[in-house]
Amino acid sequence: MPLTRYSAEAFGVLTICLVALLILLGLVCIAYSFYLRSRVLRQGFIQLTYFSGPWIIRITFILFAIWWGFGEIIRLNFLRRQGRVLNALNLKWQENVCKCYIVSNLGFAEPCLFLTLVFLLRAPLQSMDTGILSRKWNGKMAGYILLYCFPVFVLQLILILIGPALHKDRRDLPSYFTRTVARGMPNSDDIALCAYPLLNTILLGLFATILTAYLFWLGRQILKLVINKGLQKRVYTLILSVTTFLPLRVLLLGLSVLSTPEQFLFEALAFSAFVVLLCCAGLCICILVYCPVADCLALGNLHDLEARRRVVLDDQNDTVSLIANQSHLEGSVGISPERNSDASTKRGSISFRTYARDGTSTGAFVELSLFSPSRDVSPPGSPPLLGWPMRPSADGYGQ
Repeated sequence: MPLTRYSAEAFGVLTICLVALLILLGLVCIAYSFYLRSRVLRQGFIQLTYFSGPWIIRITFILFAIWWGFGEIIRLNFLRRQGRVLNALNLKWQENVCKCYIVSNLGFAEPCLFLTLVFLLRAPLQSMDTGILSRKWNGKMAGYILLYCFPVFVLQLILILIGPALHKDRRDLPSYFTRTVARGMPNSDDIALCAYPLLNTILLGLFATILTAYLFWLGRQILKLVINKGLQKRVYTLILSVTTFLPLRVLLLGLSVLSTPEQFLFEALAFSAFVVLLCCAGLCICILVYCPVADCLALGNLHDLEARRRVVLDDQNDTVSLIANQSHLEGSVGISPERNSDASTKRGSISFRTYARDGTSTGAFVELSLFSPSRDVSPPGSPPLLGWPMRPSADGYGQ
């Protein structure tokens, strides 16, 4: 069933609004990450370096999501109508825009987006000396992401370039296997409409299958190390959402060949595939970027609270000492700073179990103490602090 003009514009406007919300969320999280990084360096929270270490890769993940969002906007038929931005281009250039969209989003943005997700999840399984604490970790991971994405990008590009020749040589091959562009309806504007070639979708599906299987295995390894129930829920949510949404998007794109652009079925399937990946990207940004930064800033606020409490305790110590000296009471009870500093309640710290490379527990915990514990740091019954697990290095560092 052909879409009415208002229905087509509604899909386009809604897509642009959703992408704008994703970009806004991404920019807020980027600013949040920069704020955490500057605070860690300025106030000397060296113990939080492990949790703020992958800040460049987190920002890269957001940038890939924004890139993908812009590509989805470029694809819209809404922008090709009379008087719109892409209508100024001739048909040839509009066709080239559709081909660039397939290569850019299906061959680069989406593979890089989920490869970045994999490396962020894999980071806690690495040893300390070669993992997040390494200064070269962010650069190495960025290089690996581009390296692993390169074969998918090249294959998508080859399919786009050889598509027309393949269709001419194989007459029995249906056109939707290689079709990237469809012409508008006879009574509509003379424009080029973007479609999803089935061969390119199949290639994306193979990539999604491999990635989904690896994420299942990776999630099991992470859940063995996590000792915090709140963090376990985050990992469960992340793994289940990615392994569900990514195959679902590929399925919806594959089903879109049953119709043609400007038909309701095609536009509904394409929009549903867009919403699926948008929700997945937004959820990943919240769990992988916002939540870790919020946890670290909460620990930093506890550090400031402890510093203020120490000032009050020092004043109380001075007052008690002065009264004791004036009254010459040798048996008076004073408040000892050493006793306060030695009280080991382990509040204001993050602890997690260390594992050897063969997966066996060493029985030790790695603790990142932010300040000397005090029994008044946090009220009883307060929620536990969150932390990522970390493996020790080969030479026994962290044990």
